[in-house]
Amino acid sequence: MAELILAGFGGQGVMSMGQMLAYAGMLEQKKVSWIPSYGPEMRGGTANCAVVITDEEIGSPVVVEPDVVVAMNLPSMDKFESTIKPGGVLLYNSSLIDRKPARDDITVLAIPANEVANELGNTRVANMVMMGALLTQTGVVKVDSIHKGLEQVLPSHRQDLLEVNKQAMERGSKLAAE
Repeated sequence: MAELILAGFGGQGVMSMGQMLAYAGMLEQKKVSWIPSYGPEMRGGTANCAVVITDEEIGSPVVVEPDVVVAMNLPSMDKFESTIKPGGVLLYNSSLIDRKPARDDITVLAIPANEVANELGNTRVANMVMMGALLTQTGVVKVDSIHKGLEQVLPSHRQDLLEVNKQAMERGSKLAAE
C-alpha cells in the first residue's frame, strides 16, 4: 500500500498528479482513492491531495501519516514534512524551496523541477518532472500507466503537450536515479 500527499499552490498541477496516479492505479487493477483539498483561492492558494494506491480494500481514504510527500513549495514542505512515516520519502521542489528538510529518518530527494521545466521550454511541466522522480523513487505505479493517465487528465486542447510532459518525466526520473 502507498499513501501519498501531493502539495503545492494552485496552478502547480498537484491535483493533476494525484488524478494521474489514481487513474494509473486503476489501470493496474489496484484499489485507489484521491481526495483533493483546496485553499479558498483559485490560483496561488494552497492545494493538496491525498492518494491511496493498494491491492487491499481501502479502510479510510484519509491520509494522516503518508509514506510519500511531494512538496512543490515551502509552505507545503513546512506543513507535511513532519507527517511522513519514519522510513518514508520526501520529494521537494528545490527550485522553490531553499531550506533542507529537518528529518533524518526519511529519504529526501531535492528535485529542481522548475529549472528543468524551464530548460524544456514549458514551466507548466514542473509537476511532471516531480512525477518522474516519484515513480523512479517509489515504483508506486508503472510509467506507461501514468502516460495513459496523462492522456485522460490533459484536456483535448492540450494533447499537444503530451510529448513535453513525457520528456519532463524522463528528466525527473534521471534526477531521482542519480
